Amino acid sequence: MRSPLEVIPGVGPSIAADFEQLGYRTVADLEGADAEQLYLDLCDRRGAQIDRCVLYVFRCAVYFASEADPDPEKLKWWNWKDPK
Repeated sequence: MRSPLEVIPGVGPSIAADFEQLGYRTVADLEGADAEQLYLDLCDRRGAQIDRCVLYVFRCAVYFASEADPDPEKLKWWNWKDPK
């Protein structure tokens, strides 16, 4: 059964499972969430530093959940990388 979170651009079964492990089950649950804190919580649960690409997908997902009319360019997770 497909997770409702998989409608978010860039979110597949693995990332959806990460969100669900953190207690987020729907897109609406992510509205206004702190992507950085979600990433840190997931790292704590795993007991290891997780690839920062996960953080970028989390940022994109929170944006998607929080915006009524999202900018299509901001729905590409790679556009959420850390500034250089």
